Amino acid sequence: MPSLAADLLTWYDRHARRLPWRGLPGETADPYRVWLSEIMLQQTRVAAVIPYFEKFVARWPTVHDLAGAPQEDVMAAWAGLGYYARARNLHRCAQMVSAQRGGVFPDTEAALAELPGIGGYTAGAIASIAFGRAAAAVDGNVERVMARLYGIAEPLPKSKSQLRARALALVPQQRPGDYAQAVMDLGATICTPARPVCGLCPWNAACVAHHDGDPESLPVRAAKKERPTRHGVAFWLERASDGAVLLRRRPQEGLLGGMVEVPGTPWRAAPWAPDEALAHAPVAGDWLALRGDVRHTFTHFHLMLSVVAARTGDEIDGQWCAREDINEAGLPSLMRKVAKHALKAQDA
Repeated sequence: MPSLAADLLTWYDRHARRLPWRGLPGETADPYRVWLSEIMLQQTRVAAVIPYFEKFVARWPTVHDLAGAPQEDVMAAWAGLGYYARARNLHRCAQMVSAQRGGVFPDTEAALAELPGIGGYTAGAIASIAFGRAAAAVDGNVERVMARLYGIAEPLPKSKSQLRARALALVPQQRPGDYAQAVMDLGATICTPARPVCGLCPWNAACVAHHDGDPESLPVRAAKKERPTRHGVAFWLERASDGAVLLRRRPQEGLLGGMVEVPGTPWRAAPWAPDEALAHAPVAGDWLALRGDVRHTFTHFHLMLSVVAARTGDEIDGQWCAREDINEAGLPSLMRKVAKHALKAQDA
């Protein structure tokens, strides 16, 4: 076993984080729990994932249970975690593993990568942690550790292949799953983007960036493009008889696909004129513009939503939700903001 890997595993045995999907160092991990956690952890912090993971495994303890759940229930349980294509792919993957593989996940990177929602990093993580394969699981934390350890100054994303090669070369044949989790933990808790705690790092003696005295300068990233701003209007429609709110489900494909939402206009670069926006309203009526806007940032753009409100009679069919149940309606974070804004404005 390379000395760097041995040093890291010694550190991990002492400092491994106690996470609900992780056993003690050296223990065999459940492939279902590893897969579920790794999908949830894509571009999402551990602290945000833990309550969702615990809710999912309590409700759907096996891949067969998850496969048999209605997609709407899975999407509702995922609401608030973001990147909703992950939830759709999670459900599709569970159905494939349940129906085509008898509930048994494949144990190689190549076979795992053929399943919906599993890319290179996730395949490597599952293969190493759940099946003991000597695979490289390279996420942003691992890229940062490798860039600093070897002093790689080529900017990301061009340096990705070099960083992956460095990471793979360090994977030991013994305990590759523990090693994969150890290097992720190292990046998440010690070799952090800002103010890394180099004095506690088991690799500080070999780290080029530490010896150069400027670890925060690595990895170098190409300048980000400025996010554009898009605009939309949300229609908060209440039923006069009981105050219930009209909701609808978004199309399966596209951003927030399959999620429940407050009806609204499409999102576009130009702000909406009132008459133009009302052509998209669910009903004709006396729509009142609420003060303030709802702002939300997606990966590639900022969104600014204005909210208009109205009341209607009982003759409108649709998906109605009681005001007091709105937080349990499976709304994504953006739509929770819309609901909070509308309720606060009306209460005022």
